[in-house]
Amino acid sequence: MDGAALLAELPRLRRYARALVGERAAADDLVQDTLERAWTRAAQWRPENPLRPWLFGIMHNLRIDQLRRPGLHTRPLEDEDFELPVRATQSDALEVGDLDAALARLPEEQRAVLLLVALEGMRYEDIAATLGVPLGTVMSRLSRGRERLRAIMGEAPAANRLRVVR
Repeated sequence: MDGAALLAELPRLRRYARALVGERAAADDLVQDTLERAWTRAAQWRPENPLRPWLFGIMHNLRIDQLRRPGLHTRPLEDEDFELPVRATQSDALEVGDLDAALARLPEEQRAVLLLVALEGMRYEDIAATLGVPLGTVMSRLSRGRERLRAIMGEAPAANRLRVVR
C-alpha cells in the first residue's frame, strides 16, 4: 500500500465520517485516526482485496469504540460556527435539516449501512466486509433503516409546524 492510494480514498473517508459523526472537527479526527491505524497496520491489508472496504472497516471499528467509550461530548466554538450558510432555497435547507435529524434518530448500525449505500455507493459485499457482518445482515439493516427513515420523515415534527398568525 502506498500513500497515493490512501490519499485517493481521503475524500470518501471524510464524507462518510462527516455524515457518521456530524461535526467537522470530530469527523476529521476520525479520518486521521483511521489513516494512522491503516498506515501502522498496512501489513494486515491484502493487496488482492480493495482498499476502500478495508479503510471503511477500520473507520467503522474506531467509531464503535468511540460510542462505547463514555465521555463528555463537547463542541468547540469557532468563528465560522457563527456564519449562517446560504442555500439556494429555503425549502432545501429545511429538507436537509429534517433528513439530518431523521438520520440521527436511526440506530447506529442501520445509519452506517444506509450511509455506505446512499452516500458512498458501496456494493453490499463491500459493506459486509467493511462492517464485518454477513451479507444478509447488510440487506436486512438497509431495509429496516430505509423503512424507519421513511416512517420518521413521514412524521411532521411539532417544532416545524407553521401556523397562521394575524
